[in-house]
Amino acid sequence: MSSSGQSVVLLGPQRQPILEEVVQSLDLDGPFATITAGWQEREPDDDELDALLDGQSVNLNLYARWHDVLDRDPEYAVADRHQREVLDELQELYLLRLDYALDAVVMLQQRRGSADLRAAAVAEAVEAVRELDAAHLLRIGEVNGEFYERWPPHDRPVIAQHRAAVGRLLEGVTALVVAGGHVGVLVASMHLFNVAAALDAPVIAWSAGAMALAEQVVLFHDRAVQGPGNPEVYGHGLSLLHGVVPLPHAAARLLLGDVGRMAVFAQRFAPARCVLLDAGSRVDVDLDGDVPVGTRVLDLGGAVSVVSES
Repeated sequence: MSSSGQSVVLLGPQRQPILEEVVQSLDLDGPFATITAGWQEREPDDDELDALLDGQSVNLNLYARWHDVLDRDPEYAVADRHQREVLDELQELYLLRLDYALDAVVMLQQRRGSADLRAAAVAEAVEAVRELDAAHLLRIGEVNGEFYERWPPHDRPVIAQHRAAVGRLLEGVTALVVAGGHVGVLVASMHLFNVAAALDAPVIAWSAGAMALAEQVVLFHDRAVQGPGNPEVYGHGLSLLHGVVPLPHAAARLLLGDVGRMAVFAQRFAPARCVLLDAGSRVDVDLDGDVPVGTRVLDLGGAVSVVSES
């Protein structure tokens, strides 16, 4: 199968891999570019992944490239560190406001009295959360835009060298395969080395790799040791996925039985579809962002539903 643009196949967790059968079903015979930057220091430990791809993979080594940039361009490294501190503080301020905004939604959901009045108040409170999410994402974009304007990556010789090398490696691949790990590292490294712009092939991704491809990265974990955390907008993804919020390990990480909580989740990110990706999942997303019949999603009422024929 020759490359046919940036169609995307999302998979569930690959502890019991289905990657090999997915590749076979798509009639892809390699070579494959792989991204394991989310594994950070374990980035090179990709023997199992390479075996699933019949020994036809080439790792883009984005994590190692990123550290090479920081080592060889100390001026940029200082600016990059400061930028991450600014973004971290922005996230902390947003989370503080988000906690109060979502607490208000829950209190309104639990309030007794007129069902109609309560529903209207909840809808308004959810809209306020949506506005907070959008404003936060806009501010992140502004901060990143200011950074790239001041420190244009293409003007930094070391970054330019690595971008050119990554571009050459992506030429002629039949697919790009993106593994999971730390989603922040994945997104940052893929942006830095301009992967989306250099890519003209299908993408297969799972876990954090799936999250990184979306228009916005949404973090979530209802079953954390310290208790349920609020789903949060983390930043811009690569926008190879449109109208989809991937939710890896959904059954393990989300309180899917809490319909009220799930309704707020789905409503916050509508009209994008919240797609549940559990073990064995495969979702082939077309170039318009449509997901196939049978895809498990959160509906606006908070229930797990299955996409049917329209």
